Amino acid sequence: MELHGKFGKNADLAASIGLSQTGDQFWNLTPAELIEDCIILGEGMLTDTGALAIETGEFTGRSPKDRFIVRDAVTEDAVWWGDINIGFEPAKFDALYERMKAHLAEQDVYVRDVYACADPTYRMNIRVVTELPWSSLFAHNMFLRLESTELEDFMPEWHIVCAPSFLADPAIDGTRQHNFAILNFTKKMILIGGTGYTGEIKKGIFSALNFILPHQKNVLSMHCSANIGQDGDTAIFFGLSGTGKTTLSSDPNRRLIGDDEHGWSANSVFNFEGGCYAKTIDLSREKEPQIYDAIRFGALLENVGFPQESSTPDYSDGSITENTRVSYPIHHIDNIATPSVGAAPKNIFFLTADAFGVLPPISKLTKAQAMYHFMSGYTAKVAGTEVGITEPTTTFSAGFGAAFLPLHPAKYAQLLGEKLEGTDINVWLINTGWSGGSYGVGSRMKLSYTRAMITAALTGQLKDVAYEQMPFFDLAFPTSCAGVPSELLNPRNTWADKQAYDQTAASLAAKFVNNFEKFATQTDPSILAAAPKVPA
Repeated sequence: MELHGKFGKNADLAASIGLSQTGDQFWNLTPAELIEDCIILGEGMLTDTGALAIETGEFTGRSPKDRFIVRDAVTEDAVWWGDINIGFEPAKFDALYERMKAHLAEQDVYVRDVYACADPTYRMNIRVVTELPWSSLFAHNMFLRLESTELEDFMPEWHIVCAPSFLADPAIDGTRQHNFAILNFTKKMILIGGTGYTGEIKKGIFSALNFILPHQKNVLSMHCSANIGQDGDTAIFFGLSGTGKTTLSSDPNRRLIGDDEHGWSANSVFNFEGGCYAKTIDLSREKEPQIYDAIRFGALLENVGFPQESSTPDYSDGSITENTRVSYPIHHIDNIATPSVGAAPKNIFFLTADAFGVLPPISKLTKAQAMYHFMSGYTAKVAGTEVGITEPTTTFSAGFGAAFLPLHPAKYAQLLGEKLEGTDINVWLINTGWSGGSYGVGSRMKLSYTRAMITAALTGQLKDVAYEQMPFFDLAFPTSCAGVPSELLNPRNTWADKQAYDQTAASLAAKFVNNFEKFATQTDPSILAAAPKVPA
């Protein structure tokens, strides 16, 4: 069995992260070489789309309870410690890494030099060391790629070491179980073991940037998509899974900056990444043409099912996981901004799939409301999305990405407020969820209506229309919008039982207030004043 030849750079790993002994080292292989190695090793198959298909093994998603941050002088007084950011002892990190190095001494490794942050002012050079060729292909797809002339003198700032076959021993290593992802901000390293799920690589660097940029560089890091209009106006879309973040930022009349991770500096909105990591469950060309057509040679399909003895992906097959994914470099999409940078946004959209049918399909937020709803990060899960969920369930995720925020949510909200201060930036709350009743009674807002409302906001059509205030949440919503039936714009009017609406709205308002209690002591009173009003 012959793999692609190694490059004589073992000394580089020894000098940078003390990894002096490994098997063969394969440096910066092309996608074609990595795909060939996967097939040779029996780690994947080529589909009839040209994409490589692999299975990530035991873990088909992130494991938030097994993500740790080393607790030391750099992080002790800065990180928001708790269930999301779990501390790890420096000595335990060092000992665990020694055991990983011993494990890798017997393994071939793939080394890839890449970087994050499309704005050169904030560029972070990254070296990714992986056991598996498809992990290296994922890094190639998802991070920003170097020109060949940049590789010779490349100096990494951060390192990721990913060894899925290394299993931690909790009794020795201090982990919760055999898998782990650990960030060390002093040593600028991320260790990943016991899991082949590639998203841990991507979200490890996102978490690092969510600490470094706001804490050290006064840049707001954001879990959002972004695009640019024909007039150069930037729009950003925040939203949790299932709210339409990727779908709604895909617009034939606007160029995509990126679909998931961005920074907002004094002068720019810039993509952290060089690729997209999209869900593929129930994917079709009709629903998501850009994603569908991006799945070609060089793309990496994860945990997708196939009909027996077929190489045609079955995107409806969730037998391995509902979290089927594809990663591909952003240039697999035609309508993109190059480089992946835009000006400060003119419009910001907070997307929520309100399964209770309470919130307006579009409302315009004040600055204080924007900060409040940003810290709340609300959406709702419906029956069937997770085991045990039989009715709509509220989900609050600060900054629309709490799982990746090392700092207190108030820090990100403060930065957002500073960005909004003295500007005419519009902030909109978009409900892509239910109307006319809660899930099971009402109906989901049509995508065509949501697109029409976003287009109206982007083009200034909602600037001079009349607005009304909804009860409990005090949200201002337009009374008319081109392409949308006016009766849909007032959520209370869509319910046959108005009393039931009022009771449901009051209940949801109380959930918002109860969720926000944990932020109260570190939050400005003006933000607290923007909370929904719960009737006595």
